[in-house]
Amino acid sequence: MKRKGKIKYKSDLTMKNIGSYPEVRLRRNRKSEWSRRLVQENSLSTNDLIWPIFICDGKNKTESIKTMPNVYRYSIDSLDRIVEKALKNKIPMIALFPNTPEIKKNAKGTEALNKNNLICKALKQIKKNYKRKDIGIMCDVALDPYTSHGHDGIIIDNYVNNDQTLKVLVKQALLQAKMGCDVIAPSDMMDGRIGLIRKALDKNGFKNVQILSYAVKYASNFYGPFRDAVGSKKSLKGDKKSYQMDFNNSEEALRETLLDIKEGADFVMVKPGMPYLDIIKLVKTNFKIPVFAYQVSGEYSLIMNGIKNKILKEASIIESLVAFKRAGASAIVTYFADRVAKILK
Repeated sequence: MKRKGKIKYKSDLTMKNIGSYPEVRLRRNRKSEWSRRLVQENSLSTNDLIWPIFICDGKNKTESIKTMPNVYRYSIDSLDRIVEKALKNKIPMIALFPNTPEIKKNAKGTEALNKNNLICKALKQIKKNYKRKDIGIMCDVALDPYTSHGHDGIIIDNYVNNDQTLKVLVKQALLQAKMGCDVIAPSDMMDGRIGLIRKALDKNGFKNVQILSYAVKYASNFYGPFRDAVGSKKSLKGDKKSYQMDFNNSEEALRETLLDIKEGADFVMVKPGMPYLDIIKLVKTNFKIPVFAYQVSGEYSLIMNGIKNKILKEASIIESLVAFKRAGASAIVTYFADRVAKILK
């Protein structure tokens, strides 16, 4: 027996139910720019952007990166103008990545726990002049910028040891929080790190520090220019397939995400971005959590080197970022952030 007042709707987008040409002309809604704006399903704004910044040792330095045109490493005393530019362009957050001097790297990545390392100095510099309400600062939690072998963890018997690495990552995250980091971003792909970091932050009075988990990080071939930028490419021995995800897999992404949400992640990252739009959609549809996408260095370099015409290049940049939004991304880490901000104006 049917219950009164209960109407059941069924979605059936067959041509039989929605009509057909010539009565239905979908091009009518595309005829004018104002009409296209009215029916536009997705939009891009500076609110969607996270700007990754590479930092280096020294004073008054701006170093170019050969594999990433128009991307630079900045010394700490140059960061204020970067933050000012981000504020001016209404970019909500910047992400810091260090180019650690080779002399400070070792097999255990102990420089990651040095309160005077590049990231800690940068945090102190920024937080001295800018309040939390002004702009967010995201810091990477992983050991690859600090290890002499280029891996994200501690190697024991030729294998990146999960549990020994966790001990260091928890200390690294706690140090960054103490220095003023707003968003801790573990990118290492060790099992269990989100839960341990969350417990450590809460226990030490950092309950409001957010965790952006790189829940879905693939062992991708698109990371090369980034490794140049942080100085780990030449030192990397072997590959990272024993801890980063197999790019043949998609359902595994759901398991990784579910575990990290249960352990206390506030938002999750899918990395890389463009080749993994299906994964962004899959995660967003299943978990309804803010999903961030990382338009990685290889994607950036392909657009920069592959499209010579300036107008087409800028149009392609916007198109690529809207694709992330269409797939379900709440925000995008992109090296185009400052350029996109200018385009959107």
